[in-house]
Amino acid sequence: MQTTQSRGLFLDRDGVINEEIGYLNRAEEVRFVPGIFSLCRTAQRLGYKLMIVTNQSGIARGYYTEADFHRLMEWMRGEFLRESVTIDAVYFCPFHPEHGIGDYRREHEDRKPSPGMLRRGAREFDLSLTQSVLVGDRCSDITAANGAGLRQAFLLAGTEPAGCKGAFIEVATLTEVERWLLQQG
Repeated sequence: MQTTQSRGLFLDRDGVINEEIGYLNRAEEVRFVPGIFSLCRTAQRLGYKLMIVTNQSGIARGYYTEADFHRLMEWMRGEFLRESVTIDAVYFCPFHPEHGIGDYRREHEDRKPSPGMLRRGAREFDLSLTQSVLVGDRCSDITAANGAGLRQAFLLAGTEPAGCKGAFIEVATLTEVERWLLQQG
């Protein structure tokens, strides 16, 4: 008997959902990347589970707390709901192997480029990773996607001038990702 698994759209946060400003931790600093709400509405309509996967070394460095992070994410999820989008899960890694303070100074399977957050999302939501997609803006996102065996990884152009290794499609805008999802059905 064949089971039907869902598919996921994994989104890096800083640089994909919101403009990168460095250690974002307050709602008044959030500027959403053009096209993010439309992309998510389309993905949701096509049956994708929407998951945020984000390294948060600002917590490890002591710039803000996990509670600060959760408050900001609740606010962001509310903004998505106002745009008729439900974020199914938010996964984050508060650790950093070099710059972490105290218990936060360590390597962790969830820290991209490791695929831990993607695999956790797949387990918790019964996702087919081979049918899932990631949008990132760093080589570490691409490495995580490739390591998890995702169907497709997208790299938003502009943040990795030296280029990335691995399998991905480079895009200039989120609209290009949305078009790809529509073409795939």
